[in-house]
Amino acid sequence: MNFHIMMRRNFLRFAICLNLGCVFVPFLFAQTKIVLDLQRTIELANDSSLEAFRVRNLYLSGYWEYRTYKANRLPSITLNATPAEYNRAITQRYDSENDVDVYRSQQSYFAYGNLSVKQNLDWTGGTFYVNSNLSYIRSFGATDATQFTSVPLRIGYSQSLLGYNAFKWEKRIEPLKYEKVKKQLIYNMEAVSEQATTYFFALAMADAKYKLAQDIVASSDTLYRMGMQRHKIAAISQADLLTLKLDLVNARNTLQNIAISRKRAMFALASYLGMDKNTEIQLDLPGRPHEISIMVDKALNLAKENNPSFLEWKQNVLEAQQALDKAKKESRLNASFDASVGYNQVADNLSDAYRRPMQQELVSVSFSIPLLDWGVSKGKRNMAHNNLEVVKTSSRQGELTLEEEVIMTVNDFNIQQSLIASAEEALDLSILAYNETRQRFVIGKTDINSLTLSLNRQQEAQQNYISALQNYWLNYYKIRKLTLHDFASGFSLSEKFDYNLNSRW
Repeated sequence: MNFHIMMRRNFLRFAICLNLGCVFVPFLFAQTKIVLDLQRTIELANDSSLEAFRVRNLYLSGYWEYRTYKANRLPSITLNATPAEYNRAITQRYDSENDVDVYRSQQSYFAYGNLSVKQNLDWTGGTFYVNSNLSYIRSFGATDATQFTSVPLRIGYSQSLLGYNAFKWEKRIEPLKYEKVKKQLIYNMEAVSEQATTYFFALAMADAKYKLAQDIVASSDTLYRMGMQRHKIAAISQADLLTLKLDLVNARNTLQNIAISRKRAMFALASYLGMDKNTEIQLDLPGRPHEISIMVDKALNLAKENNPSFLEWKQNVLEAQQALDKAKKESRLNASFDASVGYNQVADNLSDAYRRPMQQELVSVSFSIPLLDWGVSKGKRNMAHNNLEVVKTSSRQGELTLEEEVIMTVNDFNIQQSLIASAEEALDLSILAYNETRQRFVIGKTDINSLTLSLNRQQEAQQNYISALQNYWLNYYKIRKLTLHDFASGFSLSEKFDYNLNSRW
């Protein structure tokens, strides 16, 4: 293997440092150690993080809302009953013999039961129903009486003739809402992946700075010792020796500060992944990714097809149109129709209450006409109309913003691939340059300023390389989130979700 590549990998391999200092020794003995690469980090985040738990429950809430809508489209069977009702009171009655109203004491026992089957019809907005009921009443007092009344069967249909049809709008909106909920889950899980990537590379950057700070401390210590020896033979000045000592002190202080930042980054990643807070995480940094070419037009089409925001904007427009339709129809003539046919009977005993029932028929047509409401209905219509225009405008603005975000993210991603190669080359050159400068300083052919400048360039090159990797993977998972599509495999995340849904829930 090429010597330079080996050196670069040594600089970028984030091994657990055994010489963290005595202040961290008791803590390390109590820690659990784990090695994570980027893919494993994302898998743990999607499986165990609190955010993943939250978004799954958001999905389940929408899922059961849709199940409720579907259930409302099926026949419902309801039993209503009043098994016992006792009443003792003094009531006003008319005495026909004396032509006066009198108060009389009355006691009664009442029981009632009703079994009803209903079916809502989306295309008409009406309700078809079948029911049967039985009532029992017994009066106590001067005259005892017992009666049963039954409706063995009644079939009917009720319909709003000119009014607002809520069922029709629900049929258009509810399936769209559930489709949005499904894709919102995928979107949110990809956002979890994106956030996990941010935490991963935050620790990777802190880890790289910590490893480099350790190397700087070791190098500064070596150079200071060499400087003291050279100062004894007057090879360097007192000012240069003091500069070397200052570099050593600053390097040690920097190492302590970086160790604190590294621990915070490690704690943040462990907490996000649902791990124990004392977990010691060693990262396996990904190498240069395979080159993926993403076309902007394809990404835009996939975003319009899959992104839940487009479905939400469409839902908002439909709901605004629904509100306008309701305001219009409730402000004018409203007529309803109800018709039923069945049988009923009354008798002193239960068996006779079902013998030779008489036919029962009901036809009812009612309407209401607002004659004067001082502009209330007109105001509601205008508000609903204006709200619809606002929603349409907001939806269009949201679409333009999202399209711009997709275009910029794809362009950044495509550029970032070349930046990784450039940053990698710069890192190799900075390592070679520093080693060469260090050797020249050892033999006295360069000064301390050149060595410090070379070390700073190496540190900057290393950070730029990790930043390039971070930006690449953040843009990659952001594109997955925006389009719900995996461009690396060419697989739709929506299809993958349907498979996981059946297997998990």
